[in-house]
Amino acid sequence: MVYASRYLRITDPFMTGPDVAYLQRRLKDLGYYEGPVNSTYDFDTEKAVRNFQEAFGLQVDGIVGPDTYNAIGLDPGETYNVPAEGYRITVDTNTFTLTLNQNGQVINSWPVAVGAPNTPTPLGSWRIIQKTMNPGGAFGTRWMKLNVPWGGYGIHGTDNPSSIGSAASHGCVRMYNEDVNELYDIVPLGTPVQIIGRAYTGRILKIGVPPGDDIREVQRILQILGYYRGDIDGFYGPLTEQAVKDFQQANGLAADGIVGPNTYEALQRQRDIAVGDTRP
Repeated sequence: MVYASRYLRITDPFMTGPDVAYLQRRLKDLGYYEGPVNSTYDFDTEKAVRNFQEAFGLQVDGIVGPDTYNAIGLDPGETYNVPAEGYRITVDTNTFTLTLNQNGQVINSWPVAVGAPNTPTPLGSWRIIQKTMNPGGAFGTRWMKLNVPWGGYGIHGTDNPSSIGSAASHGCVRMYNEDVNELYDIVPLGTPVQIIGRAYTGRILKIGVPPGDDIREVQRILQILGYYRGDIDGFYGPLTEQAVKDFQQANGLAADGIVGPNTYEALQRQRDIAVGDTRP
């Protein structure tokens, strides 16, 4: 599975959030954007993204997915040293918990929501590189960006507290607002964040692979997009293969009927656009 966080793009109303502000700041640093850093993915921001994509030989679609995130990268002028306070955050995607340690001693632990299986929270060792108060909306009361290079991932509050304790996000780590406020006040920039748990990598899907939930998810997305009219049965048969081929051909991919990383990423991107999914 290709990670992306949410796909930044033109929507109605415009997408807003600290991930958009970070994108605008990077584009401004690179000389592609002259507008205000206003956290709103508007037409001026899209134009800057398109110009950047064209200059870097990327697909010019104005949509910020993994390839564009990777190309924009992190600010090379910033350093993220381990703070002297000795704080360390661990997020366990299996138990839906975030634990704060200081010099090896547990300070507190809170329940969280993590990425859904088709939009997983990226496992690995990261750092907090941006902190924003009161981003609002789906980001709740606080935002702490992680230095994951291929997406706008972070630890943040939520306007959907019922999702806490489940795999429900687009890859970010959600907390109750009162909990993220407490964590935000404690940890400084540069704090290490270790994300552990199950890795949802996604099988290569083609004729002959055993049935499974990953095939059902691909069938559901293809059905939403109008390419598949069969049963959601988890079997990768001729109907599913043909639907994949039709989707691949329509999206400029090699129409081989095999679902690999590029097809997974395109399916998720088009699904998000079709259903208007802008959750972080």
